Amino acid sequence: MVYDFTNGFHDASDMIATAIASMSMTPRAAILLVTVFTFLGPFLGGVAVADTIGEFVRIKGEPQSIALSVTMAALLAAITFNIITWKLGLPSSSSTSLTSGLVGAGLFALDSQHIHWGVAELGHGQLTGFMKIVAGLILSPVAGFVVGYFIIKLLMQLMKRLTIKSKKFFVVSQYVSVSWLAFSHGTNDAQKGMGTMAMLLLASGVHTTFHVPLWVILLCAVSITTGTLFGGWTIIKTVGFGIYKVKLIHSMADQIGSAFIILSSSFIGAPVSTTQVVTTTLMGVGAGDRPGHVRWRMAKYIGTSWLLNIPSCLLIGALYCFILIKILT
Repeated sequence: MVYDFTNGFHDASDMIATAIASMSMTPRAAILLVTVFTFLGPFLGGVAVADTIGEFVRIKGEPQSIALSVTMAALLAAITFNIITWKLGLPSSSSTSLTSGLVGAGLFALDSQHIHWGVAELGHGQLTGFMKIVAGLILSPVAGFVVGYFIIKLLMQLMKRLTIKSKKFFVVSQYVSVSWLAFSHGTNDAQKGMGTMAMLLLASGVHTTFHVPLWVILLCAVSITTGTLFGGWTIIKTVGFGIYKVKLIHSMADQIGSAFIILSSSFIGAPVSTTQVVTTTLMGVGAGDRPGHVRWRMAKYIGTSWLLNIPSCLLIGALYCFILIKILT
């Protein structure tokens, strides 16, 4: 629940940053909107991502203390990294933090045989396990940049034929695009908490097979929504004002592109980072409009924090796992 709270806290800022920066929506209205639609996402978006996360590390049949240590260590690693990056005002990936924490804890407490790498299935044209997670986390930012670039090009062409009277339409459309982005976030990010909680139920012997009950969906939806309600204002400054001077059309392009990629990933069960998708889509929007006005130094700073995400959470996950095994055994 704490992990989902920090996830919502982090990603709320990414979802509303451009809307606030473009001055098309008040902070209160934006937060309320993403809160409502983030809550709906987990109930209507299925559990494909939860299944991917939950079956990522094989803990069935392992001693309860080991299984619980691995799962809890991954959560603690993600929470720790989320809090550190929030204090620094950096948008970070809760997805990368959680999966890296699982790998670090799993390798420390078990061995590589217990991690579903998905390499064998890749040879048969199937994307599963760790390879599916890596593909989602690597390809989604690239897709975000490309989609953002072409969407802004398309919108700019449409804008040439419009007058100032059309501004009201774009302001209303902003509410729709923010809602869509929030719903997409709920369908993908809440499922990571759902999958981990289902792992805990399996590890503790409550369930004999992996599945996500309705009360877990409700609990994770409430947790991530509560985090969303509070928002992360330091990150809003970074995303909304630190990368590109955002206007209404840029905000719309960013939200439409991000929502499309995140929702598509949810349907195929690939966990992606809302933070990375929103940020790289905005970079693509800026590059498509005025590449010289994009603050590439800030983009490089954010990119560096993403590169540090995986090794940092690998080590933090292993460290927490060591501590928890000592306590539980």
